[in-house]
Amino acid sequence: MDPAGKALNEQAPDEFSVRLETSVGPVVIQVTRAWSPHGADRFYNLVRNGFYDEQRFFRVVPGFVVQWGLSGDPKLNMAWRQANILDDPVKQSNTRGRITYAKTNQPNTRTTQLFINLGANANLDGMGFAPFGEVVEGMEVVDQINAEYGQQPSQGQIAGRGNAYLEENFPNLDYIVKAEIID
Repeated sequence: MDPAGKALNEQAPDEFSVRLETSVGPVVIQVTRAWSPHGADRFYNLVRNGFYDEQRFFRVVPGFVVQWGLSGDPKLNMAWRQANILDDPVKQSNTRGRITYAKTNQPNTRTTQLFINLGANANLDGMGFAPFGEVVEGMEVVDQINAEYGQQPSQGQIAGRGNAYLEENFPNLDYIVKAEIID
């Protein structure tokens, strides 16, 4: 995928839903573009183009977050590594069930990594983490995502070796089978 390509830079609808078919069960996320336009647009385009399919939930911290967004294909990770999107102002709080892009403490560093808040994480609001949607079905599924590895998987190794690294070292990770836009 080419991050600069037209197919990956379309404006998302004002509201849309995404169904994650996971190894644990289905999860439906309702996205509201007005909450975080850049985040919603990026999510819309990556889902439409299959980027999140077969991705592992590589960071699960009970009561805090479940995170994913590094491709199982190292070539895709390399292509998207510097494809940052602009920050959006935080208009909604990081409450339980809200979905947000991961970022560093530097401005405009969101790329492809996401997390769902497993708890009340309002402390992230002041750090610039702007939710763009929320789980409307299947939060009990999100709560069942395997947390046995916590934060052990190395993001550098995932980026460089993809799912091969994860399957070899963390075989019990839950994952997204398919992500798709639904009516």
